[in-house]
This record gives sequence, C-alpha cells and structure tokens, in this order.
Amino acid sequence: MPPVVKPFAAPRVNVRLAATVKTNPHFYPVILAGGRGTRFWPLSRKRRAKQLLALDGKQTMLQQTVARLAPMAAPSRFWIITNDDLRPAILRQLPKLPPQQIIAEPAGRNTAPAIGLAAFLLLRHDPDAVLGLFPSDHVIADPAEYRATLNRGIAIATAGDNIVVLGIRPTRPETGYGYIESVVPDHDGPLRVRRFTEKPEFGKARQFLEAGNYFWNSGMFLWRADTLAHALREHLPNTAPLLEQIAAAYSTRKFAETFRKLYPKCENISIDFAVLEPRSARGEAQSRIFCLPSDFGWNDLGSWTALHEHHAAKAKPGDGSLVSASGSFALNAKNNYVHAPGKFVALVGVSNLVIVETEDALLVTTLDQSQDVGKVVKHLDAKKLKKLV
Repeated sequence: MPPVVKPFAAPRVNVRLAATVKTNPHFYPVILAGGRGTRFWPLSRKRRAKQLLALDGKQTMLQQTVARLAPMAAPSRFWIITNDDLRPAILRQLPKLPPQQIIAEPAGRNTAPAIGLAAFLLLRHDPDAVLGLFPSDHVIADPAEYRATLNRGIAIATAGDNIVVLGIRPTRPETGYGYIESVVPDHDGPLRVRRFTEKPEFGKARQFLEAGNYFWNSGMFLWRADTLAHALREHLPNTAPLLEQIAAAYSTRKFAETFRKLYPKCENISIDFAVLEPRSARGEAQSRIFCLPSDFGWNDLGSWTALHEHHAAKAKPGDGSLVSASGSFALNAKNNYVHAPGKFVALVGVSNLVIVETEDALLVTTLDQSQDVGKVVKHLDAKKLKKLV
C-alpha cells in the first residue's frame, strides 16, 4: 500500500514567534507573497495560492517562512508584500504581524517595484535598515544553518554598498533555475559575482555543474535600504520617483489613493533584470555583488513533481507512491502522487501519475509533465472561467 501523506490541511493557528537571537537590530525581513502558484493548480487558486497551503507539514509555506526568520527579528520588523486576493488570508495566518505592514499591491509589477517600495518605506523609518528579500514558498531543511548563513550575509551587506545573494550549490543540471557565476576564490568566504544567467538549456546547465563556480539563484538577497534605493534611482529612473512618492504618503490618509494611482505606472520588471544584471556588467570588482554559498537544504517546490520528490525522500522505502486520501489500495502501481481527501483511492497498473482532486476540478498528469500545469490556468484565464482560478 502506498504511503499516506496529508500535506494540505492549512491550519488556522498562530505562527509561534520564537525568542529573537542576537542579530542585527536593523534587519528587516521582506517577504514576497503575491504569486499565484499556478503550477499547483487545482489546489492553488487566486485566493488560496501555493504559499498559503500546508505543502510540507502542519504550517503553511508562508507561516514556515516567518517562523524560520522569527528568531532574527521581532514581529514589528516583518513586511509582507502581497495582493488584495491573498491579504485577508495572510492576516488570518499571521495575526502577530502588524496589519499595516502586510501591503497589498494594487497591480502586480514583479519583484523590483515590490522590494523597491519596501526599501523606500524602511529608509524613511530607519536609515540603517538592512533588508532581506525572501520568497514565501521555499523549504529549508536546516533552519539553524539558514539563520547562521543569513547572519554572515547581513554583516557583509551592512559593511558597505554591497549586495548579497544566497547561492545554492547545484546537485544536477537543472534548467528551471537561474544561475550565479562566481569568481574562482583564492580564500574562504563570500564570492564575488561575475554574472547572472537565466534558466539555461540542458547542455549549458551541465557545463555549469561541472565548472564548480556556478550556483543556483535562490531568490534570497540582502542589502542596506540605501544601497537598494540608490541602485533603483540609477537603473529605474522612471520608477524610483514613483516609489518614493508612495513611501512618502505611507501612514497618511492619502496613502491608499497614492498607492493605487502611482504603483501601476511602475515598470513591470524583476530585481534580477532591473538591478543585478546591469550592476554585474560593471565587472566583479566594481559591482559589489557577493554570492554566499549556502547548504541548508533548500527546495523551492516548484511543481507537483518537486513536491512528490521532496516527500518521497522522507518516506519509508516502498513503491514510491504518495497518497493523501481516506484509505488506498495499490496493485502493480508505483511512483504516483495522489491528492484526493475524503476518497478511497485504488491504483491499479499505473505509474508516474499526478492526480489532484478538489471539489470543482480534477488534474491528471504525469510526473514528467507537471511543469506544464500552469498552462491550464492560462487556458482558464483566457476562457474567463473565474470560478476555477
């Protein structure tokens, strides 16, 4: 019988914020939680996106993200950037965080305006602020090593006009991640970044793996608020003034109106394209971008297949199938992933399938094709089937 897993019962519980450890008192975690998680359809929806699901344990992905960082910063120093669809659920899941610091974008404008707004807001609040940019839906196997790595990165970011990116040592020629090329070091410690490369084709990814000085881009960055503000003024001269105006209106009656009016005018661009790539083009000696090699058990759980592999690695030896259901039976079946709560599931003569059932939808795909599930959501959007997204 396949192992039974129950990864999706999103709890209505408070995230326990652990006592803070000694760290920089000017460190502010900024968590981006506005994505739709379309590759986890039909479970992930506009008002219940991937980061609000309990994919790996009892807490949701967002709750786990906050809990990992809680020893490093008081609740008053957390900022969440999300959207109107998800903000009500986030308020329920994170009741200890200041509601006014859970900010809903009036329009999606990618990561550069989102983190840029946080930088300008914090710069007005704390001139010595150091920002940490964190996705809301990653898995970290070793939280203690994670926090130790962050403390090293915070020290580098605080020391000057430096940008620090956490680089993950690659274990395979992955084509779904961006890569960081570092300068070959002649000493231990952070590595200067030579360039960033977006998702490469397989042959190039294999070369990167064999070279030994390439790292996966985790999407986690550290920098002083003034460092990021200066970079945005330089590289996004049309967007930076808009963000400054929005930040200036914060805590006033005009904030909502100013935010709604100006934010959609910002460029729709990632922080990688807006700042990191043009800055790295200056050369490693001038860019002041550092890669901090990291080994704390990182996984971005980017698809149903990735989730299956993650749970299978922790499960007892068996046929490799993982079933979340009210009982199951398997005959000549192996390596399947099934989510059908409240149903008895029988697997007969099938392998490498992903089956996910909700009240109004059923997904059937293969482990090899689960990366394409997001295309279903594009189809539903095009057909204006709003109840299904």
